[in-house]
Amino acid sequence: MKKLNIIMSLALAGILLVSSCASKRNLEKTTIQPSVDRSSIAKGGEKAQAESAQASQLRQQQFIQRVVDNGVYVKNIVGDMKFNLKAGSKDITVSGSLRMRKDEVIRIQLFMPLLGTEVGRLEFTPTYVLIIDRLHKEYVKADYTQLDFLQSNGLNFYSLQALFWNQLFLPGQETVADKDLSQYEVDLNAQGGSTVGLKQGNLSVSWLTESATARILSAEINYLSQKHGKSTLDWTYDDFMVVGLKQFPATQKFMFSTTATQRQQTATVTIRMNEVTIKDNWDATTKISDRYKQIAPQDILSKIMKF
Repeated sequence: MKKLNIIMSLALAGILLVSSCASKRNLEKTTIQPSVDRSSIAKGGEKAQAESAQASQLRQQQFIQRVVDNGVYVKNIVGDMKFNLKAGSKDITVSGSLRMRKDEVIRIQLFMPLLGTEVGRLEFTPTYVLIIDRLHKEYVKADYTQLDFLQSNGLNFYSLQALFWNQLFLPGQETVADKDLSQYEVDLNAQGGSTVGLKQGNLSVSWLTESATARILSAEINYLSQKHGKSTLDWTYDDFMVVGLKQFPATQKFMFSTTATQRQQTATVTIRMNEVTIKDNWDATTKISDRYKQIAPQDILSKIMKF
């Protein structure tokens, strides 16, 4: 069949050649087709590709701006909660409260079942981390220069604040400005929604967002260090409630895994707020009793894992 097609093609070419020779008298009646400018076509294709790339970049910039704009504008977030900790064989659920004042403090208080007496407090401020164990009358207070582990992972106060407040962050910076948005990578067609990614050195962060609303649903943080090993932090958000004109996740769950304590340790914390209010009638500074014994800051990570 292939040989027959070749023969037919040659025959057809010969007929066309004979026909053209026999029609010399009609040449003046034929129309000359204009030549095709292939360079113009190529330039047109390149222009179309450039315009498509610009349009895609604009859509990404607009989307990430929507993610940033979703952040609540209030100064205080306060609410009673149920606090669950899973670490090793432990699975503990107690009542508590979450109090946050923007750029000042993140405070988690845990209460004794039935009695309602505070038994523990975990507090982050811009300058120090405080853990109070009221049962044993001990506390740990350390500034961030003493917490080499947190510093090396880019998890300073403002990074943690952004995670608790359901927002983006940049390691080492207090806020995310418009000029910083180009540092993020956006995938509008990711599985399960749209993703916003960030990579700086050994740190990588991926936020999964809802495509329709640009609301952050989860954050995955990975850090690999020769000194501290591998650390991961998976943070998820659910049960959004209206706060002002925005929405805030009443349920937050974060799983922390690290080898920085010389052995693999994993803990999962779930916070389920019964309500989300903007009450401001509380003191952002904790006063420590003289009767409490201070513990060395080197033990703070182990203390957090056992809290």
